[in-house]
Amino acid sequence: MLLDLAVPVSPISLTPSQALGIPVALVGSVFLALGAQFQHRGVGKVDAQFAASGAQKGLSMRQLGALLTRPSWVIGTLMLGLAIVLQLTSLWLAPLIVVQPLGAVALVITAVVNSRVSKVKLDRESIRAIIFCVGGVGLFVTVAAFTATSKPIAERELVTVLIILAVVLVAFSIVFATLRARFGAIFYIVGAGVLFGFVATLAKVVIDRVHTLALTGFQLNTVEWLTVLCVIALIVTSLLGSYFVQTAYSSGPPDLVVAGLTVIDPVVGVSIGVIVLGEAANAPIWAIPAFLVAGALAVYGVFQLAKHHPQTNR
Repeated sequence: MLLDLAVPVSPISLTPSQALGIPVALVGSVFLALGAQFQHRGVGKVDAQFAASGAQKGLSMRQLGALLTRPSWVIGTLMLGLAIVLQLTSLWLAPLIVVQPLGAVALVITAVVNSRVSKVKLDRESIRAIIFCVGGVGLFVTVAAFTATSKPIAERELVTVLIILAVVLVAFSIVFATLRARFGAIFYIVGAGVLFGFVATLAKVVIDRVHTLALTGFQLNTVEWLTVLCVIALIVTSLLGSYFVQTAYSSGPPDLVVAGLTVIDPVVGVSIGVIVLGEAANAPIWAIPAFLVAGALAVYGVFQLAKHHPQTNR
């Protein structure tokens, strides 16, 4: 059973050590942007190499194996690995709703870098879509930071998160198995964003649990089955989300992929905190419509970027 820490619910107020999580998250965003660009280049080369074998939605096992031989993909993977380490560090230092949406910075960096590398200039519609993405996420996290409350995660709430995740995984698996031939980049992008939203939430749960055990004296018999189940769910969700990301790279530009990850990911993560974990239980009445409007603006930006991006219409 999870230990019920006697920590009072209180509004988010960053201490100096927690504030350190913000620059750590921003540096992680830089590596996320660069890693996405390198991985996209590697996937593009492998995709072109296997193009003669016939079009297939989703990367095959042979293509996934071929990625390991592409230096650009390997470099990008190492950068993304470092980005993940920095994100986990920021989650250790600061609350989830404060640092996770900062990944939206990676969208701007990726858009600029990809435009220079591909020599495809972003048009007015694409720039407007990016503004919607970043602005919506910014408004979302601002409202959350001033109205949400931080509290320990109870056992019932954690079970609820795991049940919702199980339903999402089953739904994605069924849809992918039966309708994969009809999907373009946007399905994989939205899917990856949703899955990594759960990954961030589970990672925060595990990090907080390990931190609690470290403070109370870690013993092997104190590791609850729910904590172990969270780790398993974290690994499975990360693997499936990573596959979706790689497949999205093969059918869309990197800034579109990063848009999905840095917009849908935090919206899902913070929504779980607000709806399931009750972090907005004491929020004023105006906060709920503000959350809905901010989330709608950010997601609208992703779909507009998918529709108007020059590299999706070439």
